[in-house]
Amino acid sequence: MTTEKAPVNKRQIVNRFLARLMKDDPQMYYASTSEVARQLYVMIKEHNNRLSVEEQAIVRGITNEEIESLLGFKQR
Repeated sequence: MTTEKAPVNKRQIVNRFLARLMKDDPQMYYASTSEVARQLYVMIKEHNNRLSVEEQAIVRGITNEEIESLLGFKQR
């Protein structure tokens, strides 16, 4: 895996968990970005063992702030 692909993959993983979060709790749509990031951080850590080994390596050091920034900026 190249380092150029890592941010894209990280965004894809976060978006996948975001879709699950919105499905499980539609009211999160109205929550602040920081609250959504905190919930996603918890979900990623709880479900880490369900990710592939490569995905686990990608999100191993992810932080709330990093998730918040991924949510705050659109991908080009």
